[in-house]
Parts: sequence; structure tokens; C-alpha cells
Amino acid sequence: MTDDDLLRYSRHILLDELGIEGQQALLGAHALIVGAGGLGSPVALYLATAGVGTLTIVDDDDVDLTNLQRQIVHDMARIGRPKAESAARTLAAINPTVRVVPLVERADGARLAELVAAADVVLDCSDNFATRHAVNAACVAAGKPLVAGAAIRFEGQLSVYDTRDAEAPCYACIFPAGAGFEDARCATMGVFAPLVGIVGSVQAAEALKLLAGVGRSLAGRLQMLDARTMEWTEIRAARDPACPVCRVRGG
Repeated sequence: MTDDDLLRYSRHILLDELGIEGQQALLGAHALIVGAGGLGSPVALYLATAGVGTLTIVDDDDVDLTNLQRQIVHDMARIGRPKAESAARTLAAINPTVRVVPLVERADGARLAELVAAADVVLDCSDNFATRHAVNAACVAAGKPLVAGAAIRFEGQLSVYDTRDAEAPCYACIFPAGAGFEDARCATMGVFAPLVGIVGSVQAAEALKLLAGVGRSLAGRLQMLDARTMEWTEIRAARDPACPVCRVRGG
């Protein structure tokens, strides 16, 4: 760790639970961020400012004027540009010591498995169930912790799905693929701008805790926020022994 690093991350280093060892763990870590929109914006910003060594950002969409109400990693000058590349430029301006890998693609199948296997933690900031289930399956197969969030209208939810704990559920345990859940799009339903900031910031916090080995994660706990009343609700969730995605875990 350089003198500049000691200065830049001094407020982290002052934390007894984190310290120099925890910050060094962050500097050597690799996070995969799926989606550079409303949730991906605060996730990417906080992971970069915290000094996570490598950030891979996957998004195949371009910046649109309607995004700027909530997607704070982009600006007017980036309209029409790929979101992954726009995010990378913003992060480079904030912390040029972080290696950012922007991928303008929709990763699935073998490609998604490759990206997940290379990461230490995966953050699902996507906006549809198909992607969420694909990311979850890849994380289960690779044994990588997944921090997943969602936000629509005034409602947000998030949890950690950590396959390293045989008792913890995966995403499919709680939201089975065949359960008939329907995608709710911001374009038709709307979304309260600060909501994605709140949920995304908690996702970033959970990822940093996992990488640094600090505290207790949200594994086995689903948190839901109603931003109209600013009330959080937490539901305990156990692994489903019949889950087709993770049932082989634990024998």
C-alpha cells in the first residue's frame, strides 16, 4: 500500500473492524457488476471509491435521457454512449487506481460462467428475472457470493445469496423460476430516484463486508423497503431442499 493509498483510504483504515488488512483485501479484490443503471450506479461508485482493485461492469445498453433521473454514474455528455463505458469513465475520474473493465454485452451461458468464476463477489443490478436467475445459477455453480437488489416504484428489496453456507438459500429458493413472477419495468411503472441509491448503496456495503470479512452479511435474510414510509421489513429465508439450482449443495 502506497503513501497515497494510506491517505486516500485513511477513514477506512481508522475502523478497527477494517484496518489496513481489510483495506488491502479490498485493493486485491475483483467484483463483477451486472448492470450499470440505477442500482449499478451507486454500486460502482462506492466500490470504486472504496478501492476494490478490479471492477468488471457488464451492460449492453446505452445511456438515455430518461436514465439521468436516477442513474448517477452517467451525465448529459454520455447520452447515446454504452453505459458500461460511461461508468468506466466516471470511475476513472474518481479513482484512477482502480482497474475497470467495461463489457458492452449481454453475458449469459458460458460467458457469464467465465465472468463469475473470475470474480470474488457478484452484484446483480439487473432489471429482469431472466438475468437474475442466470446470474444466480452461475454463482451457485462457481461458489461465489451474490449480492442482489431490485427497485421499482417506491419498493426495494435486497439480500445476499452465499453458496459457501450450506444452510443459506440461493435466489431461486426464494424466487423460483416457474413461480410466475412478472418483470416490472421502470419505463411503465416508474421508480423513485433515491430508492435505487438506497438499495444500491446497501448492495455496495454488503459486497465490501464480504470482501473484507467484516460483520455479518444478509445471507438468509431478505430485506424490503417501502420508501413512502421509509420502513424496512426483514424476512428470514432458509434453503429450499427441493430447489433445482442449489439442492445438490451440502450433499
